[in-house]
Formats: sequence, structure tokens, C-alpha cells
Amino acid sequence: MEKRVAVVNAPAHLKGIGPRHAERLARLGIHTLADALFHLPLRYQDRTRIVPIARLRPGDEAVIEGGITFSEVVRRGRAMLLCHLQDGSGSLALRFFHFNSRQEQLLGPGNRLRCFGVVREGRFTLEMTHPEWRLLGEESPPLERHLTPVYPTTEGLHQAAWRTLIGQALERLGEPGQPTLQELLPETLRRPFGLPPLAETLSLLHRPPPTVAPTALLDGLHPARRRLAFEELLAHQLSLRRLRERTQRQAAPPLVGSGGLSRRFLERLPFALTAAQRRVLAEIAADLAQPRPMLRLLQGDVGSGKTVVAAAAALRAVETGAQAALMAPTELLAEQHYHNFQTWLEPLGIEVAWLTGRLTGRARRALLERLAAGDIQVAVGTHALFQEAVAFAELALVIVDEQHRFGVHQRLALREKGQRGGRCPHQLIMTATPIPRTLAMTAYADLDTSIIDELPPGRQPVKTVAAPDSRRAEVIARIRQACQRGRQAYWVCPLIEESETLQCQAAAVTAGQLTALLPELRIGLVHGRLPPADKEAVMTAFKAGALDLLVATTVIEVGVDVPNASLMIIENAERLGLAQLHQLRGRVGRGDTDSSCVLLYRPPLSQIAHARLAVLRECNDGFEIARRDLELRGPGEVLGTRQTGEQSLRIADLLRDQDLLNAVRHAADRLLRQHPDCVEPLIRRWIGAGARYGEV
Repeated sequence: MEKRVAVVNAPAHLKGIGPRHAERLARLGIHTLADALFHLPLRYQDRTRIVPIARLRPGDEAVIEGGITFSEVVRRGRAMLLCHLQDGSGSLALRFFHFNSRQEQLLGPGNRLRCFGVVREGRFTLEMTHPEWRLLGEESPPLERHLTPVYPTTEGLHQAAWRTLIGQALERLGEPGQPTLQELLPETLRRPFGLPPLAETLSLLHRPPPTVAPTALLDGLHPARRRLAFEELLAHQLSLRRLRERTQRQAAPPLVGSGGLSRRFLERLPFALTAAQRRVLAEIAADLAQPRPMLRLLQGDVGSGKTVVAAAAALRAVETGAQAALMAPTELLAEQHYHNFQTWLEPLGIEVAWLTGRLTGRARRALLERLAAGDIQVAVGTHALFQEAVAFAELALVIVDEQHRFGVHQRLALREKGQRGGRCPHQLIMTATPIPRTLAMTAYADLDTSIIDELPPGRQPVKTVAAPDSRRAEVIARIRQACQRGRQAYWVCPLIEESETLQCQAAAVTAGQLTALLPELRIGLVHGRLPPADKEAVMTAFKAGALDLLVATTVIEVGVDVPNASLMIIENAERLGLAQLHQLRGRVGRGDTDSSCVLLYRPPLSQIAHARLAVLRECNDGFEIARRDLELRGPGEVLGTRQTGEQSLRIADLLRDQDLLNAVRHAADRLLRQHPDCVEPLIRRWIGAGARYGEV
């Protein structure tokens, strides 16, 4: 982990920053001088020039100078001091709600002031409320020489403290005793990419001259911002390459069998694999045959057949006498995988176990004993798979489904279950949420990627429409018609309970309403708070055709496969992200009948919500939807990093800075080849201890 240089608590380092400020800075993740210097301003104020009052417009933030011509204390419910300031070009009102007798005297007629504040439209004239002000003598003090930065902050840390801290940090920039602030991009590397030196970059960003447009600094397009974005992306690229090299140096059990089990498995399937599935299986088989661990990301759209590929991969481990484990984020999805694996593998003489948190007592102990003895070849489960009591005889392959839903520590724990005799298990990471190429090249640069870019024959494109909830009666009539024709339908509600804030109808209330309106239909309800046994019973009944309509929360987002279901209603669709809507829509269109998805929304729609629903109506391609999702939501949410605590970018933006990615990869090659001593400090500066997380 990066050695922390004391920013605070030591007078020898920085003046005026004591223990309390140290605590507040730590809350913002600032422990070193580098942390402080890379904490960039949110915006800038122009205090370098005096603006004539006549040129001011509402919303302007400006410095003005003038003489007070009139002042009075006005009492309208609460006392306020009202002053009129004139500068020869015009006049403006100053309004103060907090003042004392001393200030009232200083702000009297005849005195000259310099003020800084935001201009607002008043009842009779322009005004400033509680501006910063100072009394002027015979000579005006000098104006600021650079734009004034305004920093993201926390309670108790005022802007003056930030400017003091950053000022002292800038003075230390490049000092021999401050290795974290040294230039780590050699001039020979910066020149081809037009990158300014670090000291010049940081000085300009914290103290920009008035000739620099603040918008250029804030929108990330100024060369100084680009320099830091480039360096941060380079550090992430190097970190992932370092992890990849480390993985390549580790040993793994080569999974080379006769292939007999895999052939028997594929021959027994009631369908033929697509060309894309066969190609991906060949890529995985080639990886598993190596004496180093596979680390492969398997992407595939909803319904593309990733589970079959995962089962075939698991058979490679079983054939060599080893074990495989598949981890899913929810019990519902884990159970779906368990039933599929059981149906496919048990006829081949392979025992599949299902391990979840609700398995307790004697049954749990017996299963764990058999797992540790190697009697069970394939284990499927939730996070219960990596609990301390769980041990494998020889875990050779770890399959993680919907990997972005797991925290990094959870995935590390499962990986470490398979470490034995200096060898690591192979890893196959699956996602039904396609990751745009821009993100995959950066966030998963340490992984090999396989893509199933072909749907099985017979999969019908789902016709998608958006409708306001005022057309609810029409939608209910549509459900009646579909079910009368022998089809089944879903009605998805985002929340379980009523919420005035979100205005989302509860699934339980909706189920009751639909039961009253559709008395001839058999209606079931499933949500995350149902006891597992009840949830399983409802899902089993729906799959068996014993229910016509399933009312559910988003627990059915992934993994549920009911070919007879041809109609999906998603209520409050404007509340959900593109990827989630696409996943839910993927629950229908699995049979040979035309299928539809109705996105019910509550108007008025925000601009982003309108764009999301439009994308769903126009497109069924998960990869195109993922690209549009990246544009609408940003990379942090698309990758799930905001929820799981994985490393996120501090300055770079993958969408805005995607044109830098090719240059970053070339720069990584050159740095590793020509300046390897800069690699570790660069990773430490931007990532620190987080680099280990990439191993999962």
C-alpha cells in the first residue's frame, strides 16, 4: 500500500491544518500531498477584474466596487440591512440578514466597498444577498491574479482552508522529499501525446490565469485536465497488465480430458449449439488446457445460451477428477442454474449440489463433508459458497454469474477456496449485461473476452411499446386476451411496499388489484421478502403453467426461463435503468410465439427517462443498448462499481476520454519497455492498495 505522507498533524509539514482538519480531510480520502493536489476544483470564480454594475445580469458572479449612497434597517418580519451601492455606471442593492451594529456603521452612506457575490433580480433593481465585502481606503487593494478555485468539501472545511492547504502543497510540488508528487511521465513519453508537465498541470488547474475559460477546465477538454485523465487511465491500464502478468505466472491445473463427457452432454441436448456458442467453447477449452489460470469474461445477450457453455466448461473440470463451482447473486438465479445443471449433468452420473444460506443443520453438515471429500463434483450456490466452513477437495474452475453484483471481497474469497498446492483455479466470469467495448478495454483489460453474439434459432424479437399508466385498463385487457389464448404473462413492480417518494405501486397491492379485475385468471405473487419455500412454490407453479399471471418485483430480472410467457408488463419503467429493463424484457420471447413488452410509465417523463424508453422501443440488441446505457448513465453505474466498492476513476471519464484509450495502451507499452521504474509509483499514486481487487 502507498506510504502516506503526513498532510496534517505535523506543523513541519503544513501550517494552519490541525488534527480536526486532518480528520475532515481523511473523510474525503485525502491523506497525502498528492491526494490534496489531485482534489480538483468543482468550479472557479473570476475575482481578477471589477465589473461595472451596468454590465451585470442576473446569475452573474462578479466583483464590483462603489460607494454606498443610502442604507437602512428594514423590518419585515425579520430585520435586514439594505444598502444601495453606486459605481458611476449604475446602482445595485446589497441585502444582509445577519449583521451587528458595527457592520451597520461600516456599511453606512459615504463608505466605499468592494463586493463579490451572485447577482439576483430584486423587486426594483439588481441585488446581491450577503456578498463578501471589504471596506476600501484611499487605495484599492490589488485584485486576484488568477481564477479562484471552489473545492468539493465537507462540513467544517471552508474554502479558505482549502486554498491555504493547496497553496502550501503547490509550493512543495517537485521537492526531492516528496516522491508522490514527482513527474512520472518522462518527457519523451509526454511529447508525442502533447501532455504538459505535472507541475505546470497542477498549478494551472488550481490557479488558472484569467485568460483560461473556466468551462474548458471543467468540461475536461483543457490540456491540463487531459494530462491527468491520461495519467489516471495509464495507471489503471498498467495495474491491469501487472495483474495479468501475475496471473500468467501462477500455476493452474491443466484440464485436459478425453472430451467424452462433453460430447455425451452435447449429444443429449434437445437443441444444437449456435456457431457462436461452439466458438466460445473452443476458446474456453484452449484456456483450460493451459497450466496457468484462465481468466475469461463471457458476454452474451439475454437468452444467448451462456449457461450451456458454463455447464460444458464445468465438465472439463469433472473429466479430470476435479470440481467446479458456479456462484450466482440471488437464490432465484442460483436455483435456476442448479435445476439446469441437475437436468443436464445428473444423467451423466455427475452429482450437482445446491448450497444456499437456508441449508442448515444436519443436511448442511452432510453436504459440506461430501464436498470436502470430493464426492460432489459440481456445486451451485449464492455467496454461501465462500463461507469459511465450506471446503472443496479440488476446486479447479470457478464460474461467477452476473459478476458485477458481487463485492470484490466476496469474489476474492471464492477464488481463494481453490488455491491448493500453489495452484489457482481457472475462472469464467459471465454477464448478461453486455459491456461496451470502450469499458471492456479499460475495466477488464486483464481478462480475455469471449462474446456469444448470436441468439439460438427460434428466439423471437420482443415488440416493445411504452404507455402512460392512464392506459392501464387497456393493458389489463391485453393480459386477459393473451391468457385466454393459453399464454402466460409477467407484471413487474419495482418496489415491494408503497412509497410516497417514488410513487411506485407495491407488488402486493398490484396483485390484489389484478386479482379483483381478472377473477378468471390464476395470479401468483413473488418478491424478495417471501420465505424461500413460498417463492420456490410460486415459481414452480408458474413454470408448470399452473399460474397465468405472475406479479413480481425485479427478482425475476435474470435466470427465469418460461417459454410459454409471451407478455411482460413493467410498471414505473421510467424508474429503471436500460440494462435492467432489457434484462426484464428478456424473460419473454423464449418460445415460438410473438412476444410483447409494455413499459408503463407515470408522466411527466424526465429527458433521460424518455431517452431510455425510446432506446428500448427501437432496439433489441443488448450490445447497442449497453452502448446507449453508457452514454445515459456513465461508466460507474454500468459497471456496478458504485454499488460494489470497486475502483472508480477520479478524474478521467471513460465516455468523454475514450479517444485517449488507444494512446494510453501505446504509452503503457513504452513505459513498461523504456521506463519500468515509473510503473509502480504511477499505480500507487492513482490506485494504491486497490490493485489487488483486480485479481478476481
